[in-house]
Amino acid sequence: MSLLDRLKAQIAQDGPIGGPEFFTRCLHDPRDGYYATRPGLGAGGDFVTAPLVSQMFGELISLWAIETWTRMGRPAPFRLVEMGPGDGTLMGDLLRAARVAPDFLEAADVWLVEVSEPLKAKQAERLGERPRWASRLDEVPAGAPMILVANELLDCLPARQFVRTKDGWSERVIGLGEDGELAFGLRPLNPPPRGGGGRGATGGGSPAALAPSPSDASRHLPPEGEDFPVGAVVETSPAQAALASDIAHRLVTDGGAALLIDYGRAQPEAGDTLQAVQNHQKVDPLKTAGLADLTVWADFPSVVAAARDTGAKAGPILTQGQFLVALGILDRAEALAARRPEKTDQIGRQLDRLVGEAQMGTLFKVACLCAPDLSPPLFEDAT
Repeated sequence: MSLLDRLKAQIAQDGPIGGPEFFTRCLHDPRDGYYATRPGLGAGGDFVTAPLVSQMFGELISLWAIETWTRMGRPAPFRLVEMGPGDGTLMGDLLRAARVAPDFLEAADVWLVEVSEPLKAKQAERLGERPRWASRLDEVPAGAPMILVANELLDCLPARQFVRTKDGWSERVIGLGEDGELAFGLRPLNPPPRGGGGRGATGGGSPAALAPSPSDASRHLPPEGEDFPVGAVVETSPAQAALASDIAHRLVTDGGAALLIDYGRAQPEAGDTLQAVQNHQKVDPLKTAGLADLTVWADFPSVVAAARDTGAKAGPILTQGQFLVALGILDRAEALAARRPEKTDQIGRQLDRLVGEAQMGTLFKVACLCAPDLSPPLFEDAT
């Protein structure tokens, strides 16, 4: 029985499920989850990440890490951690570029935090025996400063979605439509928050979707008085905030910095960003459970707030274009083109993909979390 069929059977028996449960099952179900069985990175897969666009991405992050380590006082050892390392390309480029700093390489205790067995195999094939692996950050040994990098990790963590209706706010859930297929439904909040009613929320899915949503849901909604039209969707990701808090706690305790890069929002705003991608095309997430990559935008304001609440410094939120240009990607592209003139056009396209406003340059954001006594490069204004 496929994951889709198992989900339909579960919902038929027990009623609708929340968005985070659906999201997590689609990606990590041990039998049929996307990352558990068939993660497809690269041109021949389902999606392409920045490290796969050009070596320049990992090289510049390497220079940022080396300078951060220097500002930390050149500790030895320190944990060099990548969370969600894909096929290992980013860490491979980072370590190769770090040959300019042999002391950094010698001091680095390299860890990859990865839950996908197929991706672990790809990472081991690319990186050999240098790294060690963990399934969670808390499995990486404490007791030493840490420099952590996570590219396109936050978007793999689930979010709850709340929809403004004429009667108030409701939470989006997944139920069954009249045709027996998966369908979105709305569950009114209980009690109705901030003066909004909770009755009469409608949408696809089983009538059981109208059972009240847990009362804690209202604390994830915008402040009272904010005006949202009927149909507006507000997303919140407790999972993203919890990860930020875990990283921040580690940085406050042991020292160091974390660099988080992802597509997402730099300020609170409404919008439905849930998407499924297969063969580089958007597909219906309710019809492709376990067969497609499922993502939501990173909520950088909440990530930064969670880190600060834990005692770390965080921010400011930069665009990927600002970050890479400040690190010298234009000069690096020019140097690569001078060395390989026949690839000048290709390098130009790669550069535009990484920093162009219509490509990754504006949509993708960069945030830094750090220990209170550290000022990492480009994030000296962190608070």
